[in-house]
Amino acid sequence: MTVNFNGVLRIMGYLLLVLGCSMLPALLVAVAYHESDALRSFLYTILPCFILGIILIKIFHPSLMKVKSRDGFLIVSLCWLLFSAAGAIPFVLSGAIDSYVDAFFETCSGFSTTGSSILSEIEALPKSILFWRSFTHWLGGMGIIVLVTALLPSIGMGGQLIASAETPGPVLEKISPRFSDTAKRLYLVYLLFTAVETVMLLCCGMSLYDALLHTFGTVGTGGFSSYNASVGHFSNPCVHWIIILFMVLCGVNFNLYFILIRHGVRRVFCDSELKLYLTIIGGAVALITLNLMLSGTYENLSDGLRDASFQVTSIITTTGYATADYDIWPTFSKMIILLLMLTGACSSSTGGGVKIIRILISLKLIRRGISLKLHPNQVVSVTLNKRQIPQEVATNIANFVFFYIFVTFAGSLLISFNGFDLMTTISSVLACLGNIGPGFNLVGPTMNFSAFSDFSKLVLSFLMIAGRLELFTFFMLFSPHYWNSNKC
Repeated sequence: MTVNFNGVLRIMGYLLLVLGCSMLPALLVAVAYHESDALRSFLYTILPCFILGIILIKIFHPSLMKVKSRDGFLIVSLCWLLFSAAGAIPFVLSGAIDSYVDAFFETCSGFSTTGSSILSEIEALPKSILFWRSFTHWLGGMGIIVLVTALLPSIGMGGQLIASAETPGPVLEKISPRFSDTAKRLYLVYLLFTAVETVMLLCCGMSLYDALLHTFGTVGTGGFSSYNASVGHFSNPCVHWIIILFMVLCGVNFNLYFILIRHGVRRVFCDSELKLYLTIIGGAVALITLNLMLSGTYENLSDGLRDASFQVTSIITTTGYATADYDIWPTFSKMIILLLMLTGACSSSTGGGVKIIRILISLKLIRRGISLKLHPNQVVSVTLNKRQIPQEVATNIANFVFFYIFVTFAGSLLISFNGFDLMTTISSVLACLGNIGPGFNLVGPTMNFSAFSDFSKLVLSFLMIAGRLELFTFFMLFSPHYWNSNKC
């Protein structure tokens, strides 16, 4: 089976048009705030995107060959690389970021909803550039391919097939017969969350600009803020609790919201992944709050509970916002934060990481292994929501977990050439691969990634994209078997 390059390049044309259109809101912000340099930078990026996109669509006509799974992996990987590469151009042309490598890192971090940054003086940047920076979170949160499928269902790109290679989690479920309808319904919920959170933040005294930017970072679980102190800039507890609420909601499997409408609350709370997700959040908040109070880090219980709740939710949903510097918290609390970096949010959510469902099934496999050691002749099946998990699914999840560990150590080995301490090195890789944002020490919540070399920034940028695309989609392109037409 060969790669359908004709179909791939045609779809790249449509993606360029979508990319150009996605910059129009930022361009309008530049007009509103009279930012001439930023305005030109967006125009000089949007026009080539439109021109090149139209050329590709005109040259490469619809192919008789159908888009296969092999094409889907290439389309998704090229899509995210294309959006990151082109999306970085306004940063450089406007003078907001001098180095293209730094701009590419920042844009990869945006689209992958990671939230890691090389910027130290965020508040000095043009408002339109900061708007584009945060809007990349919103675009990448639900998925670029899912967005294109919702907008352009007739381009013949095999929406379900391709989006499965992009959507976080082991399985992408269809909630309607046509995947384009599924994509539209997912974005309907996404838009609803965006609108409701924006209104709630406005009611708490935020400006429309700040409310939009922090909503983009919350519902996309990205974490870019327009302030150096992140959400800690706002002293209003109401703002913190609203963001906590929507981080939790957007870390939930979005399919459950449709189950809620069709079958009610009881059916939703029977979901094993959701129960474990909420249990981990509740347990981590309780333990960290207790540790912070007993250690004397906080004197006021309400402040300790709020910051513990915010940081636990921010890390497990891989949002990356901060209201406090958890790097100075007691070791026990930091250890819990580190463990949360390894879990991630629910499958089919906007969050990153390993995903709760994989952690849950891995624990069930461990329990099954112990049972078989004690009772070798016993038949022990692994179930999820009272359904038996196929052996293939269990094997795929185990493969992912092992591959995730391998990539973490391989990435850490490459980053170690910078000569930074062990915690900085490992946590920087975990933060980027898991799309989390901040790490520890030199990449903690009050620091950034500017100290890394260009080589390390590129490695971390590719790890962000690979992590957002569930590893295999991205790294598959480096396999000789993928490009061998004799292999199916």
